[in-house]
Amino acid sequence: MRLPRQAGRVEADPGTAIVRSNRRLSVVLARLAPGDIAVIHQIDLDSSAARELLRRQPRAVVNTAPFVSGRVANLGPGLLLEAGVLLVEASGVDPDAVRDGAELRLEDGTLYDGDQPVLSGAVLTPGDLSQRVEAARAGMAAQLDSFTSNAAEYLRRDEEVLLHGRGIPEVRTRLADRPVVVVGPDADAGELRSLRRYLREQHPAVIGVDGGADLVVRRRLRPDVVVVGEDALAGLRDGQAAVNPRALRRARDVVVHTRRPGESPVNRRLAALGVEPLQFTGSLNSFDVALLLAHHAGARLVVPVGSRAGLDDLVEGSRSGQAGTFLTRLRLGPRLVDAGAVPQLYSGRIRWWYVLLVLLAGLIALAVAVGTTPVGQEWWDQIRAHLHLLISKG
Repeated sequence: MRLPRQAGRVEADPGTAIVRSNRRLSVVLARLAPGDIAVIHQIDLDSSAARELLRRQPRAVVNTAPFVSGRVANLGPGLLLEAGVLLVEASGVDPDAVRDGAELRLEDGTLYDGDQPVLSGAVLTPGDLSQRVEAARAGMAAQLDSFTSNAAEYLRRDEEVLLHGRGIPEVRTRLADRPVVVVGPDADAGELRSLRRYLREQHPAVIGVDGGADLVVRRRLRPDVVVVGEDALAGLRDGQAAVNPRALRRARDVVVHTRRPGESPVNRRLAALGVEPLQFTGSLNSFDVALLLAHHAGARLVVPVGSRAGLDDLVEGSRSGQAGTFLTRLRLGPRLVDAGAVPQLYSGRIRWWYVLLVLLAGLIALAVAVGTTPVGQEWWDQIRAHLHLLISKG
């Protein structure tokens, strides 16, 4: 695990900015704009959430829960510090005490409304973070034991879904015997750009997951399927959802992922947009649901974009969902090819004009070779004579 550099400089006072505050990170992410201050409540902020925050370029992140509690050696705070984002820890403070959309001043770890303090915390430095992460790494054995237990529990509880695909809805989009590209909420434009040739020449089906569907649309692609969790649709009515309604309307199929049985209340909101969603209920995360949907529909190849499932990522958080990600990847087996490997393995189709150019070069070389022989000289003299005759008659 890489720790933040000690030499990193932490800005003491980013000044006045708009504050986006909510207990639900998805709501904060939907409203956060570059230069804003994010007030969140995330214990042991993981790298996935940190990357989502970095994509929105906040000026500072104020956490009303410990960035590193000591239970796990999470990497998220280090990513933010390395990017120059100011981190303030205000454990025990209610994030609802900060009005969302207010313009506040952040100074020495305290948010001020004019001269009135609204929230007080401590600035997290690289040195402080390094000490906490090192202490958390001492408990890695227990962390791995917990990960193993979670994986066994997932396999017992979700065996029908993982092994047999029961409960996964059948989409209208044809996925059988096709390559499928699954774009997750952690994907960035660079990853999708690296697949440009593959997308253009192989015409894979594209599945967008939560905010990944917006990225697909911004890259001027049409998502064949959108898999979206209920949390990502929070604020859909007032335009503050993590998924743009345009992406939902453009998709051929929309699958709403819920964790509790029964019809989801967001289905009615989607119906108001002219979207008739399918529903999947289960404890897996939405990205894993999309991978399993492609697998059980018979996809020839599945390419996840924005999925980070290295050892650090899998054991980083206390979230049991990481165990589900591990099992999902095992289930897909050889059909799964990470997006970073595709440009190295796929060089593109041979274009017809490549063949034509090689053929033309070969004909020119042959003509030159024949022209150096006595017979070739005789032919060339005859051709020049015929051309001269045609010109003189013209």
